Amino acid sequence: MENKKMVPFKGTSEQEAELLKAIDALKDQKGSLMPIMQKAQDIYGYLPQEVQQIISDNTGVPMAKIFGVATFYSQFTLFPKGEHKISVCLGTACYVKGSGQIYDRLQEILEIGGGECTPDGKFSLDACRCVGACGLAPVMMIDEEVYGRLTVDDIADILRRY
Repeated sequence: MENKKMVPFKGTSEQEAELLKAIDALKDQKGSLMPIMQKAQDIYGYLPQEVQQIISDNTGVPMAKIFGVATFYSQFTLFPKGEHKISVCLGTACYVKGSGQIYDRLQEILEIGGGECTPDGKFSLDACRCVGACGLAPVMMIDEEVYGRLTVDDIADILRRY
């Protein structure tokens, strides 16, 4: 596993009860692990070790198998997403126009790596391959807002808006 900054797990008893109910309803069905994990991610927003352990304890599926599924399929994430989700396009058009430097600058300012969430839970940072706005390259998105024709100097001012 990559060395990611860990945000403390903040699951509630209500979330756990909802997950246990879903596990109970699904666990005896063939091929139930994926639907259980999908439901868990819907409930918590991600699949931290604590949630994987609940699934393991209540299904009998070994942690190693759950972790393997969680890391194999891109639909699952082991880390929380921030209140504001930042995605930087690293597709060809954006990359040749400097999106790699934009991504690096965001990591510096936010003090997190790709796939991580700031400790206060405000921002998460990911790279993507294309947002379909090649004419605006380089592009990043914060939540649903597209920012194009970016320079490294634009980043701090944009983040201040959030």
